[in-house]
Amino acid sequence: MSDQNFSSSAPAQAIPFKAETRQLLDILIHSLYTEREIFLRELISNASDALTRFDFKFLTDREVLNPEAEGGIWITSNETDRTLTITDTGDGMTEAEMIENLGTIAHSGARAFIAVSEKTNGEKAQKLTDLIGQFGVGFYSVFMVAESVRVISRSLKPDAQPAAWFCTGADTFNVEPAEKAERGTTVIVKLKEDAAEYAKEFHLGEIIRRHSDFIPYPIYLGEKKEQVNRRTAIWRQTPRQLEKKDYDEFYQQLTLDYENPLAYAHMNVDAPVQLYAILYCPASAERNMFSSRRENGLKLYARKVLIQEYCKDLLPEYLNFIQGVVDSEDLPLNVSRESVQSTKTMAQLKKLVTGKVVDMLKKLADDDPKVYTMFWKGFGRYIKQGVAIEPAEPETLYPLLRFHTTVQSEDWSSLDDYVKRMKTDQPAIYYILGDDERSILYSPHLDIIRKHDFEVLLLTDPLDSFMLVRLKEFQDHPLTNAANADLKLPPTSETPSETREAVPAEDWVSLVDRFKVQLADRVTDVRMTDRLTDSPSRLVDPEGSPTQEMQRVYRFLKEDFQIPKKILELNPHHPIISKLNGLAQDDPRTALVIEQIFENALLIEGLHQDPASMIGRIQKIMEEALK
Repeated sequence: MSDQNFSSSAPAQAIPFKAETRQLLDILIHSLYTEREIFLRELISNASDALTRFDFKFLTDREVLNPEAEGGIWITSNETDRTLTITDTGDGMTEAEMIENLGTIAHSGARAFIAVSEKTNGEKAQKLTDLIGQFGVGFYSVFMVAESVRVISRSLKPDAQPAAWFCTGADTFNVEPAEKAERGTTVIVKLKEDAAEYAKEFHLGEIIRRHSDFIPYPIYLGEKKEQVNRRTAIWRQTPRQLEKKDYDEFYQQLTLDYENPLAYAHMNVDAPVQLYAILYCPASAERNMFSSRRENGLKLYARKVLIQEYCKDLLPEYLNFIQGVVDSEDLPLNVSRESVQSTKTMAQLKKLVTGKVVDMLKKLADDDPKVYTMFWKGFGRYIKQGVAIEPAEPETLYPLLRFHTTVQSEDWSSLDDYVKRMKTDQPAIYYILGDDERSILYSPHLDIIRKHDFEVLLLTDPLDSFMLVRLKEFQDHPLTNAANADLKLPPTSETPSETREAVPAEDWVSLVDRFKVQLADRVTDVRMTDRLTDSPSRLVDPEGSPTQEMQRVYRFLKEDFQIPKKILELNPHHPIISKLNGLAQDDPRTALVIEQIFENALLIEGLHQDPASMIGRIQKIMEEALK
């Protein structure tokens, strides 16, 4: 922009504001905005709106001032004088328009222009999607940092005279004739002493790139007039215009993450709300040390102007690892345009964005299982959390779950894969809970399952118990705990030689009594069972006690939670039990072995409080065995 003479010898006219300005300005300056730097975003947005209005008017009226002038925004500062100047080549204002637009707080020139355009231009007015201003209060945010503000403007109308507006934030403002050769508006801000930082070019550049990087007009900063904004918001382009490298480059610019994302999704939606977005799944759940994203949340834009750096209202908590940008024409903004209001529109946006993320992850799982395995190792806990807490449709997340199983203990299997491998007579999807996979593979609860050759999910993550509170069935197959005492299983097809002879109950009365006396109130009962084949014993829950899943939930939530006492079941066919039954009543080995059988059962269930305490007893048993 060329230098201009903004002085005038004509006397200024003091005009009162049309509202209770002192009180309202105090609210705007001290209460409405959370960050002072927002003032620059608002002034740039006003300039962008003026340029958009000019472009629209120029479509039908070529008789304008300086038609060849470049459409842009120029920002300069002077640290010595503490001044900041913002100039645009937009449609400008006449003196009357200046009094109307700047003399009435909460008067929105952008909103009024849209209303008039809709009446006179019909569908053409729908193209005015780059107009940002809605509430007419953004301009006054400048008084957070300004001692005074002078606005000099010249309308695009060739015969209109330039005018100047001046205000210190008091109850009145002055309007006077001015000199300005070119079309557009210049805002000159005299900064307060405690706002001198906003005259530093590098700081201004940071603010512009943070809030106004995608304004569609070039923003030139400093005397060198270097453009500082990127202008092109790739999320508003159609996917066919972009390649994978474009998405990867934008992700790295957005996050400063040196790794490419595992997956991305591009949204361009017109109904039920207008929405543009690019969403990314990072390669790692941990941010690298150079990451620019200090918190979780999506970047939220309104017409390409940043509204929230970390918006947490567009995705459920369990998807907070997703990064990206969301831009909408329909955002229900609050007056300061720093946050959004909780409305039906926000709920629709959240549903659309959440659905797109889930679809993106499902597509990744189908198209590239190896990469999805990487995702699951890093982010699987978030999906389990989602199943546990998703209030509406947790089943949409079920296809994303992955498990190790007794058939695939090294590879990850989906529930769909499991169902495809189910036996024809298998009534349920079986799982077993434990603290680590090596231990639960030896669980006595698997004896009867192995007898039927059924596959079992191995669940060792603390979140699994929470997940199972909601995950009750999949594709009409109930999920059933293999540790249930009353587990219902189909009859086996054993040959006569494989069938074990039933042992008369009276043969075990004495041994059962010895267990009950020895263990006393540490168990609720001791009994024989036909559910065990390779293991001597197991612990099961008595009827009416909390399920194993809920016990583990309570255990993780309550430090003082006590696991309910259990029933000890014995395998009469196991050699340890049968030989123990043959020992004399007063044999000292009986008490040692009973204690060890019980504590072994506690250990394999993950319930033993002090496993090291067994060492002395094990040594005594070894001594007896070596005699």
